[in-house]
Amino acid sequence: MRKTFTMLAAAAIAASAAGMAQADLVVPNLSYRTGPFAAGGIPYADGFSDYFTLLNERDGGIGGEKIQVPECETAYNTEKGVECYESTKGSGALIYNPLSTGITYQLIPKVTADKIPMYTPGYGRTSAANGKVFEWVFNFPANYWDGASVAIKYLLQENGNDLKGKKIALVYHNSAYGKEPIRTLEELSKKHGFELNLLPVDSPGQEQKSQWLQIRRDKPDYVIMYGWGVMNAVAIQEAANIRFPMDKFIGIWWSGSENDVTPVGAGANGYKALTFHGVGMDYPVYADLKKYVYDAGKKAGAGDQIGSAVYSRGMYAAMVISEAIRNTQAKVGSSKITPAQLRDGMEELELTEARLTELGLPHFGMPFKATCADHGGPGAAMIQQWDASAKKWNLITGFIEPDNEVLDPLVAADSAAYAAENKITERCN
Repeated sequence: MRKTFTMLAAAAIAASAAGMAQADLVVPNLSYRTGPFAAGGIPYADGFSDYFTLLNERDGGIGGEKIQVPECETAYNTEKGVECYESTKGSGALIYNPLSTGITYQLIPKVTADKIPMYTPGYGRTSAANGKVFEWVFNFPANYWDGASVAIKYLLQENGNDLKGKKIALVYHNSAYGKEPIRTLEELSKKHGFELNLLPVDSPGQEQKSQWLQIRRDKPDYVIMYGWGVMNAVAIQEAANIRFPMDKFIGIWWSGSENDVTPVGAGANGYKALTFHGVGMDYPVYADLKKYVYDAGKKAGAGDQIGSAVYSRGMYAAMVISEAIRNTQAKVGSSKITPAQLRDGMEELELTEARLTELGLPHFGMPFKATCADHGGPGAAMIQQWDASAKKWNLITGFIEPDNEVLDPLVAADSAAYAAENKITERCN
C-alpha cells in the first residue's frame, strides 16, 4: 500500500511540474493553512489565489497567458518557507510573496542571487523600501515602521497633538516581525514625550496572562499590538478580561482580521486596527469574483473567508503583482516575460485611482508610483474599528500619512548597514 501511495504521489508531483513547465506566468503561493497562524494564512492564501483565478476565467489570464499559482505549505516556518522557495523557483516562478517576515529575511539574499523579485506588502524587512540597496525586494504600499508611525499620528490627533506623559505599551510577537516597530516607537517616544513599555509574547502567543497583568498594574493609556495568528484573539480576550478599554487598543494590520475579534464576542467591540486598503465587499470586483470564481466552484478555500480583511489583503497583493505583469508585458512587447523583466516592471509600477476604478476597486488603496529608489510606497494607512453587533469593520479615518521626518533616516541607516555588511553598492545615482 505504501508503494502504491508513493507511486501515486510521484505521478502527481510529475504532473504538477509538467503543468508548471507549460505555464508562461507562474506565481507561487507560499501559504500556511495549518498551525497556530492559519487564522491569518488561510484567508490571505484564498484571496491571493482567487484573484488570479478571476483573471484566468474572466480575461483568459494576463496578456493572453494563463497564470498558475502553485501552492506550497510553509506552516509559517522559516525553514519550510525556504524549502518551498527552493522547490518552486525552477518552475518558472516570476515573483514570490511569502507572507512571513522570518521567511522574507532568509529569502532576501537568495532572490538577489537568483534574480527573482519578492513582494512583501505590509511585512518583511522595512528598510527594503530603499530600492538603492534592495534591488529585488518591494514592500509598497506600506511597511511596519509606517504602521507604527501612523498609529502614533492617530493618537496625536486623538489627544490634541500632545502625547507628553502618556503611557503606551507595545504587545508584540517575540520574533523578527514583532520586533520591527520597536526602533521606530523609541524614536517617536523621544520626539513626542510618551513613555514606551515593551511586552514581548513568545510564539505562538497562547499564554499572555503575565503581560496583561502587567498592563493592569501599569495602566497604560494605550496598547499597540503587533501580533499574528492565535496571539491576536488571545490578546483581545485578555484585554477584555481585565476590562481594558477596547477603543484604546490598536493593532497593526496583521492584528485586524475578523478571525481575531469574533472569538471574543461582544468583548471585542470597539477594538481598532490599521489597514492599508478598504474593508468589506462593496467593490465591483467582488461581483466578478462571485460570477467567475465562487459560483463556478473554482474558489481556493472553503469560502468562509471571502470578503474578510485578510482575504482582501491577499487579493490586493495579487492585484499589484498582476498589474506589474501586465505593465511588463506592454513594456517588453511580449506576453512571455522573465523574472528580471518583472523586477523592472515592479520598479516602474504606477497604480492610479483611475486604474483602481477600472479594476473594480475604487478608493480601495492609496495610489502610488514606484521608482528605482522608492520600493516602499506612500506608507499611509487608515484606522478601522470593530462593531461586534454588526460583526464588521468600519473605517473611522481616511488615509493617515506616516512621519517621514523620523522614518527616512531610520530606513537610510538600516539599509546602509545592510549594504556595508553585504558589500552592496547603492544604485539609482
